[in-house]
Amino acid sequence: MGLVLPPIEAYQVQHLPIVKAYADKIGLVEAIHAVVPTEMEVDPGTIVLGMILDTLSGRSPLYRLEEFFAHQDTALLLGKAVAPEAFNDDTVGRILERLYDVGTMKIFTACAVRADRVYGLDKRYVHFDTTSISVYGEYLPLAGQPDQPEPAVPFTITHGYSKDKRPDLKQFVFSTLCVDRAVPLWGTPEDGNASDKTINNTLLSDIATFLATHGVAPGAYIYVADAALVTEDNLAALGDTLFITRLPATYSECGRLITEAVAHNTWEDVGVLAHTKPTKHRPVTSYKVSEGAVTLYGTPYRAVVVHSNAQDKRRQQRLVRDIQASYSSLQSTARTAEQHVYFCRADAEAAAAQLRAVHTAYHGMEVTVEEQPVYGRGRPSAHKPRPIKAMRYNLKTHINTHTARIARLEEEAGCFVLLTNVPTAGDMAHSARDILTVYKDQHGTEQNYGFLKDPVIVNSLFLKKPERIEALGLILWLALLLWRLMERTMRQHVDTTRTPLPGWDKKTTERPTSFMMVTKFAGVIVVKLGSQRHLARPLSGVQHQYLTALDVPVTYFTLPPG
Repeated sequence: MGLVLPPIEAYQVQHLPIVKAYADKIGLVEAIHAVVPTEMEVDPGTIVLGMILDTLSGRSPLYRLEEFFAHQDTALLLGKAVAPEAFNDDTVGRILERLYDVGTMKIFTACAVRADRVYGLDKRYVHFDTTSISVYGEYLPLAGQPDQPEPAVPFTITHGYSKDKRPDLKQFVFSTLCVDRAVPLWGTPEDGNASDKTINNTLLSDIATFLATHGVAPGAYIYVADAALVTEDNLAALGDTLFITRLPATYSECGRLITEAVAHNTWEDVGVLAHTKPTKHRPVTSYKVSEGAVTLYGTPYRAVVVHSNAQDKRRQQRLVRDIQASYSSLQSTARTAEQHVYFCRADAEAAAAQLRAVHTAYHGMEVTVEEQPVYGRGRPSAHKPRPIKAMRYNLKTHINTHTARIARLEEEAGCFVLLTNVPTAGDMAHSARDILTVYKDQHGTEQNYGFLKDPVIVNSLFLKKPERIEALGLILWLALLLWRLMERTMRQHVDTTRTPLPGWDKKTTERPTSFMMVTKFAGVIVVKLGSQRHLARPLSGVQHQYLTALDVPVTYFTLPPG
């Protein structure tokens, strides 16, 4: 008899076994299975894990799940062999509706609590942010029974302020609470035209109760949000809750605080806060701060005026435009005045005085009266001066630039104001530098949402109802949770071991990102011979470094659980 070789299959797994490892670390499948009972052949937790893997694969939109898993080793990535047909549109649609019926927030909280227990997330600072998700097509409301009223939709997909710069598309809004710089702990979809100001107000009434479920006592955390937090209603709703936000430039007190800080020039140097090294296209940014006070709606607050040497480009550009417009306006006025001829010196002097009074915030005008003699006819004599028949007068102008004022305005343009009620003494005391450092971490909440904002993800055939899109939001939040936990673990490893990881362009980095990790595992292929799995090529030294930083054993690439 001839030798019978076992079937050979090859799968390009890339970084997905790492995602599976982190799902296992927090018990994601078990947590979902515990709160979403079902009699379906494949449990909802496994289906959710599959959708997360597809979301973080970066290769296909969610409505091609069946096609995606036709080319994947499901036993390795899902923990058990699952037929690709289990991820067809109808099954996934029913799962999404089941997740909505149970409660997306209930499910996400169950997973987030497990993540908190495993990783001990720092919940002293709670960052709030929103992002808009643009969608295509028409979306159907929830369908009620013929004899029953229409059920209320969870949120409305409609036109609103588009952070994607796509006002032509309908949208909905994600609102998210993050801790430990950028790990999501709570999230919910909102109406497409929902205002950040309104969302803040609604959230503030429930945030203390929500954080209590994570063991955070009132007064033991600081709420960090953008300038939309500053309204009379929101400040009243905050009550004794500690917060840090940005005072909107539309408040006159903002301009007053900046003007006084620049005039007094009593700055405290903060220096550089960035952890990454500067590059040619991203120079280093240095900060200085000045402490002040402000009263809004009858309540006093701390105000930290911050100056950045990078400055606000939009305000700088607006200042440049204003200066140019000022100069052009005076230049036009001066040219018109210089063309006029006066027959009387008194009239010329009066016109000069009137022209000297014309000035702007950036320029002034010097005006002198010049005599222009009018000579009689005939050839002048070589032995005596030409006789002057009459005298005319005209104006000579020179535009002066108020350099000192412009320099002051340029410095003011590089300033913004942070508003807070965080004390300067006691357990929760923060200096002005600390306030700025905490607020700067708000950027971590805003970045790396690219994979949440792809319109093709929510443009699928089984996402025609708001309740299904809310369930999709749960998938995206869970994907973001794992994404951020991976990044957090790598950075903690770097900080603890003082060992940077290979980054871009063969340079080391002390701030590795999850996307950076993904690029390092591109092209990883697992070959399956019968029931045995092997790597097509051994992992490189760089890949082993990342696995060590992620605390993921290499066996996740070759050995399914059990």
